[in-house]
Amino acid sequence: MKSIKEIPEHNRPREMLREKGASALTDEQLVMAIIGSGGRGFDVVSIARAVVKLIREHKGALSLEHLSSVNGMGLAKSAQILSSLELTRRYLAKDRLRISSAADALPLLADISKKNQEHFVCISLNGANEVIEKRIVTIGLVNSSQIHPREVFADVLKDRASAVIFAHNHPSGDLKPSKADTLAQKQLVDAAEILGIRVLDHIIVSKRGYCSFQEEGLI
Repeated sequence: MKSIKEIPEHNRPREMLREKGASALTDEQLVMAIIGSGGRGFDVVSIARAVVKLIREHKGALSLEHLSSVNGMGLAKSAQILSSLELTRRYLAKDRLRISSAADALPLLADISKKNQEHFVCISLNGANEVIEKRIVTIGLVNSSQIHPREVFADVLKDRASAVIFAHNHPSGDLKPSKADTLAQKQLVDAAEILGIRVLDHIIVSKRGYCSFQEEGLI
């Protein structure tokens, strides 16, 4: 049985956190830093190992009952772990929107639908078609000379995205793709194919609604 005090000071979780930052700690050390000590005759190292196993197994479904089943984990220590995870969920974790149709993406495009200038947007997605990031690439006329693949895909590659959705607005309200829209779309699709990135859709929005290239058979 080993208590925190029996661990060399330079290897104690809280001291390591102070010196190197939280990212330097293992999962077990992070749990040890949260709960601080063992209990009921069980050492902190064994408790931390059991808690990490539960976290990996149950993830977001981890409950007070799960943690309380670990020898040495009473209400106080279990509450510390659950509270830490809940704070992370509320303020750091991103709830990712999954896109399965153009309609799913429309809430992300509401901000440009009424703009008086054309805004070109690129939405990057992971392999599960979950949104990683949405970015405004250009403001102004949407054409192949202004929308260069290099500018569009630079951040997409940093995201390690598997797919993208393009979108832009038509201030005139007309939802029909223009010749410039079609040319820009072809240039971007050709570039995406070279990069191994799927183009799921190109959506035009305005005050009157939307037009999906995918739904219109233009992709």
